[in-house]
Amino acid sequence: MKRTLKATICPNGHKFRKSSDCPVCPVCEAARKPEDGFLSVFAAPARRALERAEIRSVHDLSRYSEKEIMALHGMGKSTLTRLQALLATAGLKFRE
Repeated sequence: MKRTLKATICPNGHKFRKSSDCPVCPVCEAARKPEDGFLSVFAAPARRALERAEIRSVHDLSRYSEKEIMALHGMGKSTLTRLQALLATAGLKFRE
């Protein structure tokens, strides 16, 4: 059974089709991805989750426990592994 993708137009006028109900425009999301820095290494869902929690650096991240981070919508096991590596590189760790 083939699923019909609904065409959507974002507020900026970009037309896109997605198989999910996610309203995020892929064109707008790609344009707002940072080119460098802490948030630049994450996929959009994880990046948005960190932004919503106002986590913009490894120092901000170190104030949270692993459990708190995993509770954020958009976080997964692979992201957690990447976060642990970034903290270790900076000589930091998650809050106990």
